[in-house]
Amino acid sequence: MFSNGRSHLARVAASAAATTGLILSGCGDADPPSGGSNGSINVLAMDAPQVQNLKKLTREHFTSKTGITVNYTLLPENAARERMNREFATQAGDYDVASVSAYEVPIYSDNGWLAPLDAYAKADKDFDQDDVFPNLVASLTGDDGKLYAEPFYGEGSFLMYRKDLFRKEGLTMPANPTWEQVAQLAARVDGSDGADGICLRGLPGWGQNLAPLNTVVNTFGGAWYDMSWNAKLTSPEFRKAVEFYVDLLRSHGEPDAHRMGVLEILDLFVQGKCAMMYDATSLAQSLEADGSSVKGKVGYAPAPHDRTGRSGWLWTWAWGIQAASENKDAAWEFISWASSKEYQAQVGGELGWTAAPAGNRESLYDNPEYQKAAHAWYRQEYTAERDSADPKNPGVAPRPYSGIGFLAIPEFAVLGTAVSQQISSAVAGQQSVDTALKKAQDLAQASAAKYRGE
Repeated sequence: MFSNGRSHLARVAASAAATTGLILSGCGDADPPSGGSNGSINVLAMDAPQVQNLKKLTREHFTSKTGITVNYTLLPENAARERMNREFATQAGDYDVASVSAYEVPIYSDNGWLAPLDAYAKADKDFDQDDVFPNLVASLTGDDGKLYAEPFYGEGSFLMYRKDLFRKEGLTMPANPTWEQVAQLAARVDGSDGADGICLRGLPGWGQNLAPLNTVVNTFGGAWYDMSWNAKLTSPEFRKAVEFYVDLLRSHGEPDAHRMGVLEILDLFVQGKCAMMYDATSLAQSLEADGSSVKGKVGYAPAPHDRTGRSGWLWTWAWGIQAASENKDAAWEFISWASSKEYQAQVGGELGWTAAPAGNRESLYDNPEYQKAAHAWYRQEYTAERDSADPKNPGVAPRPYSGIGFLAIPEFAVLGTAVSQQISSAVAGQQSVDTALKKAQDLAQASAAKYRGE
């Protein structure tokens, strides 16, 4: 779903072949530009292949038709987040549009830093808001019920498995597997042709090991906090989920799992060293790419579940307009193009359909050209997006926060990283799960003191 922010780093790997040169002049990592004008807008985004493709096509397909010049600032993820946080918190107005994620939107909208987009989307009949996946819309909607961003691309999670190894061992993947079934399959397929039973993220990071682990916690009935903001990381449900994840990795996972993040396990799977992998839907493009040793050998199943009927995460990078922007109409014109069916077709026609930003619109999955290009995985990708867990209520236990693989509170970036380090230490065998969770419980309790009025 994300790496140190989500598995969009996996997307970078998966989309590396589609990376193109930068055509329009941008600001790079220079100082923030002065505010845009009626004839131009300033856009801040993470420097990823999908955005580079967008930048390449902007002049021909957007500026030539609207007369609006787009000045891009593309930065590495951490630098982009740092600048975006500073820009939006101060409402400096230097950037009209930014690529906000499902993590930022609830926080920014609650602080009044984003402009609502409902009126624009309703008036723009060509944009077809009803075509956008409802769960993504929910994740980009504030507590006030207003829409604050439009998805550029999205992803869910699913289980990837080696069909050839399963046939060899006489195994069948259930249509809707439970985590217990996955553990049993991992034990039986472990060692087949030298492959480990399952590869999962063990590397610390709130967008590394916590991304998949939080979906396990949700479906096992756990939650980080109760409705009074008391930490619940030592509850039986939370402990059971973490023990399951750690034991599965230590028993049938990849070697040195505590050092393995999304890119590392993707590389192992592509090399044929994993029999299964639970991770982002966006990784399928790399598995099926030319040069992959497992191309054509991979099956795709829904995210495993336990107490819930469905599981998996939901993530998106989306376009939001800064509340202080003086060019909101022009900013919406850009967003309505960059998140449109029309733009997907332009990418598909010029750069190939697997380069089209996916996971955001229903219509893409009805497109015969995309179906042909992504025939191995598009059905399960679609299901993962459409049937992902509800970002407002992703599990069994009631909770005072939203988010599936993360908590939509400002403190989570620091808290999640600290907790992930304790989990990774347990994966490495350096401490027990109980010890890790006792430390994590103290961290979580302290982080939520203000929500309890302390």
